[in-house]
Amino acid sequence: MPQQQCVDAVLMIRPAAFDYNPETAGTNALQRPPASGGSAQPLARAEFDACVGSLRSEGIRVCVIEDTAQPAKPDAVFPNNWVSFHADGTVVLYPLQAANRRLERRQDAVDRVASELGFTVRRVLDLTAHETRGRYLEGTGSLVLDHVQRVAYACRSPRTHPEVVAEWSREMGYEPVLFEARGRDGVPFYHTNVMLSIGSRAAVAALAAVDGHDRSRVAQRLAAAGRELIEIDQEAVSCFAGNMLELASWDEALGDVSVLVMSASARGALPAATFARLSACVDSILVVPVPTIEHLGGGSVRCMLAEVPVQPGR
Repeated sequence: MPQQQCVDAVLMIRPAAFDYNPETAGTNALQRPPASGGSAQPLARAEFDACVGSLRSEGIRVCVIEDTAQPAKPDAVFPNNWVSFHADGTVVLYPLQAANRRLERRQDAVDRVASELGFTVRRVLDLTAHETRGRYLEGTGSLVLDHVQRVAYACRSPRTHPEVVAEWSREMGYEPVLFEARGRDGVPFYHTNVMLSIGSRAAVAALAAVDGHDRSRVAQRLAAAGRELIEIDQEAVSCFAGNMLELASWDEALGDVSVLVMSASARGALPAATFARLSACVDSILVVPVPTIEHLGGGSVRCMLAEVPVQPGR
């Protein structure tokens, strides 16, 4: 049974100490320091809770786990960087660049996903030993996966090491497609998922940001999958319009439906024509505001969601 592109369940971590993380700021151009000295934690929790409620209202199953207050983990709201779940029962644990982010990895979170969402763990692929050699691969931030075609797209950066991409691809049976892509400042994107998103019927990509020697190869590989290829510009990337995720749900009247989740800032950055093309490729679009998480954390809605797939024969 081939793996579906989009899932109907996600893991989310409710933050206990959300804040600006100086350890990650050096490689994340989308991360901004606080404008004032007030605590961001209440705002981040309110945004998180509203996002969970919106997802559940669309029929998405959400496993919410409370972050532990100690040790403080300012980026715990982004679990997709340390863990991914796969339809064959594999759980992958990833090497993270920032030492204080490595504290986010929790076996009890994996156990809760198994018990609450019915995920059967059959194998654990632990790549964290690469941290001792300065090699990193930050989950589905570093990797944007086409599950149907079994292709792993990865933009090289300090957080995405080609050798770890190659090992992941060998272990998981995916074709790696590595490339160079840069923001408006000429610096490589810290994560691939800020400039590329792949759904069931459309792929959203900032192709103009891909280096010239890689651009046609990446575009051709994306187009070969038969999805509509929708391009966004650097301004949209800076507003997290590349950081969206399509999920699956079910409706009594319609049956299986697709839900594209994006932030309010991403929605505001999309021209009407682009939004119309996206809308034609999904059944509904869910827009959630997460301005505090975006501003201080440098990540958006997609980063908050670790997908949990349906397993064949479950």
